Amino acid sequence: MTALPAPTFDDVLAAAARLEGVAHRTPVLTSRTADARSGASVFFKCENFQRMGAFKFRGAYNAIAQFDAAQRAAGVLTYSSGNHAQAIALSARLAGIHATIIMPHDAPAAKVAATKEYGAEVLVYNRYTEDREALGLDLAQARGMTLIPPYDHPHVMAGQGTAVKELIEETGPLDLLFVCLGGGGLLSGSALAAVALSPGCRVIGVEPEAGNDGQQSLARGEIVHIDTPHTLADGAASTHLGVYTFEVIRRLVEQIVTVSDAQLVETMRFFAERMKLVVEPTGCLGAAALFNGAMPVQGRRVGVLVSGGNVDLARFGQFFA
Repeated sequence: MTALPAPTFDDVLAAAARLEGVAHRTPVLTSRTADARSGASVFFKCENFQRMGAFKFRGAYNAIAQFDAAQRAAGVLTYSSGNHAQAIALSARLAGIHATIIMPHDAPAAKVAATKEYGAEVLVYNRYTEDREALGLDLAQARGMTLIPPYDHPHVMAGQGTAVKELIEETGPLDLLFVCLGGGGLLSGSALAAVALSPGCRVIGVEPEAGNDGQQSLARGEIVHIDTPHTLADGAASTHLGVYTFEVIRRLVEQIVTVSDAQLVETMRFFAERMKLVVEPTGCLGAAALFNGAMPVQGRRVGVLVSGGNVDLARFGQFFA
């Protein structure tokens, strides 16, 4: 993986060609209520309608589609709290190869069940006491499998960037773009697409307050590691940015802001009540930043990445009890 060159917008274009007819071209939705609340013209790129329910399918499929015969025979391995797990599992099934997924013991039940239903082998670890990256590297080496990490991989990053490519192709130039941030695969890929297609667009990353390693990293100019954060945004509960993702974020992302778990729940309610959308907490990061004034947006054209909708329905209801 370290031998791969850093991704460029040309890689995003190549990923889009591979994904044509395989990934869904997800809808871009608007809301008069959202416009009124923010004072902006807001465009929501709804990746909760993507295959397996999140943007992660784009990067996973783009990576596996570039496997050679030996890699296909040996299979793919990854570690993930849920959405990348499902994305790799589905992409592997489509490619006819074996997938092994290392998932945390407290991953959402719906995400674990879906990963298994796609045919993947699931192994469990404790995210608070065990190092998933070390586990993944050791197991991949022992089994001879190809490790495709959730975010720090050029093919994954390029695939994720296709969502913003589609967004800007549909909306035209944007002034601001809010993108959720965990390990940085979506944010870095989105920045590559936004800078190429809408040069004046300011790209803003959004993290949960409990896990602001990206915000600290951008401020210090180096990757900052933190303890595993406790947050409703399980898809953004990463402990550090990747080497590849940080380099792109450092160059192309203007600012990283944070939102609280309470603000995520409030935004989930907005999506459910006003737009009739089921959005998982991580998928609400960008919209929560928009609605809570993290950046001035009045009179601007604003894009928001809604990253996914994979939330256990029983738990979804408990948020609003």
